[in-house]
Amino acid sequence: MSTENKGFDLGVIDEFRKKINNSGTMFLSVEGEEQTEEYVNFYFLGVFEGKQVIYDAVIYTLQVQHNSELYEIAEHKAAKKFPEYKSIIYREDENGDMAMLDDLEEEIGLYMAEVIEELEEEGKVKVKEHLDIDDKVDFGISLEVGLNLEKIDLPAIEKFIKDFNEDTLVLDPSYYSFLTETELS
Repeated sequence: MSTENKGFDLGVIDEFRKKINNSGTMFLSVEGEEQTEEYVNFYFLGVFEGKQVIYDAVIYTLQVQHNSELYEIAEHKAAKKFPEYKSIIYREDENGDMAMLDDLEEEIGLYMAEVIEELEEEGKVKVKEHLDIDDKVDFGISLEVGLNLEKIDLPAIEKFIKDFNEDTLVLDPSYYSFLTETELS
């Protein structure tokens, strides 16, 4: 471990401990990160290789991971089919409404939607609970966690922290596939 990693600095850890205690939770949300019911980025305190540390954790639902992987595959297939494809850029018009896509963007978007629907129907993309640890970061230890939950809320976060710190975290080894919910107009 590099001594430059402030996530191991006892003074910084003490500051975080005070902020966490004042927050009334077991963690601090990462400022500037968009937090949703399906994706949360936060800091918490723990131990890594016998040393106190600040963990920088991202927890998301398996459905978010599944949707992300579907989109990546669809983008890759669109790039193969449409060599001029870069990415679809959604713009707002002068009223703040979504501007119309040009013909090519619309064609690519429809193609990608068809690819995603086909992948879903065939159950081609499967995901499972996981925990990835990265100790080669600039601050603390990075955790990326995918959990089979409908939402990532306060009880889910605090259960994860407790189980992780007590080394009792059990991840479900089952693979899951999801269907996108479509809105009817």
